[in-house]
Amino acid sequence: MRKLYVPLVVGAAILGGAIAGANFAGAASGNHSSYAEDRAEIQNLQARYMFAMDFRDADTYAGTFAPNGVLDFAGGVETGRAQIAGMINGMKKRAAEAAAKDTSGLRPARMRHNITNMVLKVDGDHAVGRAYWVAFNDNNPGRKAEIAGYGHYEDEMQKIDGHWYFTKRKIYNEQFAKRAAGDQNPAW
Repeated sequence: MRKLYVPLVVGAAILGGAIAGANFAGAASGNHSSYAEDRAEIQNLQARYMFAMDFRDADTYAGTFAPNGVLDFAGGVETGRAQIAGMINGMKKRAAEAAAKDTSGLRPARMRHNITNMVLKVDGDHAVGRAYWVAFNDNNPGRKAEIAGYGHYEDEMQKIDGHWYFTKRKIYNEQFAKRAAGDQNPAW
């Protein structure tokens, strides 16, 4: 029995190494990526989107979308990076105008968005995702954190030249009846 066991273990190790090497070589050449690699890249995309929104970085925010990407949110539908960047620049302008009128002496209020419970289906260079979001702000005299809103995202994504982008992001916001989720589980 021992004589059979050693060749099997050695053979399995060689085969396992060959498979791992092929997967590593494919990933290194850009021809193949694992689910874990794609998921990590998509999580990075989600985080860059959130930081760009909260810091009103229009170019980075728009850059998380494919060139003809669609943002469907409570304020309407924006298509393409120029329109999406324009929406963020409009938010930045309104925030600056509000700050200029503020005579409270308080530091500017901030909002921060968080994403949780991400569910992804990756199929080659295409993916769909669902995730919860919650936003906190401190727009009160004590600058104490408060929940500003919450909902979920329904995303379609595509890998273009080795990088993931949103092709469509629909934002559900539970504070608005027309943007609230239905009773069906959106995460399949």
